[in-house]
Amino acid sequence: MESVRVRFAPSPTGTLHIGGARTALFNWLYARNRHGQLILRLEDTDNKRSTADSAAGIVEGLRWLGLDWDEGPDIGGPYGPYRQSERLSIYQKYLKQLLTEDKAYYCFCTSDELQSYREKAQQEKKNYLYPGSCVTLTPEQVSERIAQGLKPVIRLKAPRHGTTVVHDLIRGEVEFDNSLLDDFIIAKSDGWPTYNFAVVIDDYTMKITHVIRAEEHLSNTPKQLQVYNALGLNPPNFAHVSMILAPDRSKLSKRHGATSVQEFRDDGYLPEALVNYLALLGWSPDENVDIYPRDEMPNRFSLNDVSRSAAIYDLKKLAWMNGYYLSAVSIERLIKLVEVQATQNGWLRTDNIDYFHKVIDLVRTRAKTVNEILDLAQYFFEDPETYDEKGTDKYFRQPGSPEKLIAVLDAIINTDSFTASQLENSIRIKADALGLKASELIHPARLALSGRTNTPGLFEIIELLGSKKSEYRIKKAISYISNLA
Repeated sequence: MESVRVRFAPSPTGTLHIGGARTALFNWLYARNRHGQLILRLEDTDNKRSTADSAAGIVEGLRWLGLDWDEGPDIGGPYGPYRQSERLSIYQKYLKQLLTEDKAYYCFCTSDELQSYREKAQQEKKNYLYPGSCVTLTPEQVSERIAQGLKPVIRLKAPRHGTTVVHDLIRGEVEFDNSLLDDFIIAKSDGWPTYNFAVVIDDYTMKITHVIRAEEHLSNTPKQLQVYNALGLNPPNFAHVSMILAPDRSKLSKRHGATSVQEFRDDGYLPEALVNYLALLGWSPDENVDIYPRDEMPNRFSLNDVSRSAAIYDLKKLAWMNGYYLSAVSIERLIKLVEVQATQNGWLRTDNIDYFHKVIDLVRTRAKTVNEILDLAQYFFEDPETYDEKGTDKYFRQPGSPEKLIAVLDAIINTDSFTASQLENSIRIKADALGLKASELIHPARLALSGRTNTPGLFEIIELLGSKKSEYRIKKAISYISNLA
């Protein structure tokens, strides 16, 4: 088996978007599946937009997801530097080779000249292609212009005929007509390489064997292959992963909800839930399974199971998945996630730690995010100030409502062992004695104790609240009902 080396190469110009996170995840899974190396490389040559904060945020987001790498700007490695901004001398070496071998040339065309070429193409209803105006300049003419202080770009001499074929591990063979490509710029007038040149040099010098990236980069690949060909280098294997689209199949944007890893974290999602969800955006190892623990994924991952079709972003599925993981994590970890806010609320104190743990453990199965947990737990720490309006109409405004709550109160007072099972038994016996269904006592009691109609089991709530608090709230609700118009 060949030694696999893959890379995740984000541009630190913003947050770690879920599309980038999925790309990082697929590279991580492939590397771990093939016992290879994952390289983190920062493509930070956009001086106007790249920031140290963005770079730190990307690293933070990857670590929060639980993804690690074998080489990178933070840990070093044998093929660094791992920031493009520190690799200029490497790029210049290969640019000089192309110029020396007459496979690239200096271009002095001004912005106005290029605009006139575009306008002419538009008038002739043709696709704009750079016409090669500077390709015939002699070395003397080039030297003369540079001596005058002109700062040229460098263009690659691209083939005019035939096709460039991308052998894609996901999409098969994709052909591009060379006549539709022009002599594209490989170095800007400030000396820095363009993306399509730098990425080739980086992947080659870092010995990358497989480039797994988003579908949007597929159109760049023929240009990169032409750079490989011009330099006489063997290209890596390519695999372009499908796009992530919104539910309406439009481009994913802020209006569809959180789109960065940090936003999901702040909104109360667990990293293992987000990793599980992202993995299934385009990867389908088994149609009948949705839950894949992160530690098990590498053993199952294969590019053969990655779909060519666009993946659809579905927050409802992510919320369901997050709820599953919330119910499965240790209570100690869950407490850590909510303890700061709970302490600020005055709900978590040194004298009620055991009670707090029991409450969180009870309500967490109904939460979809960490941020929902304390809201679901509120009535365990604060008496309800209001009652659900629909619940009030359905359970408190009906004839006999006070009598039903009095029956529950009597059952609570006369329960010998104050456990959920004994409380349930007492209330059901009371309902039978009154010729009622148990639900006719349970629903108004739930509303009286919590102010809500949707909670965990009533009997567990009563047990946790205790007899004194439960009696107080039911009496308060009876008084409230008597004052209803």
